[in-house]
Amino acid sequence: EVQLVESGGGLVQAGGSLRLSCAASGFTFDDYTIGWFRQAPGKERQGVACMSSSDGSTDYADSVKGRFTISSDNAKNTVYLQMDSLKPEDTAVYYCAAGPIRLPSTNRQHYTYWGQGTQVTVSS
Repeated sequence: EVQLVESGGGLVQAGGSLRLSCAASGFTFDDYTIGWFRQAPGKERQGVACMSSSDGSTDYADSVKGRFTISSDNAKNTVYLQMDSLKPEDTAVYYCAAGPIRLPSTNRQHYTYWGQGTQVTVSS
């Protein structure tokens, strides 16, 4: 069974850091691009960062460039999102997703599998 399980969310003050984890199972990890998305209350789900597991190429939303870093441990089928210099506007439910695409993409239409989400709350 395909599963994506996010963890690592929580409450942090502005300027702080969190590292999210996405543990994947049930599919060939190296054949997929893994993306991180977020959805704030009343907002559309938007792409944040993504990585091709096959070659490690990445892409980021402009709003998080220089602050967030996506990385992976392929042996553990796990993708991470290191979030530094967090801002209140980063508050959202964060989701990981997997798509059968070769190149990284922040377009959610390219993704097939989704995790359940983990809440990130950044206080001012």
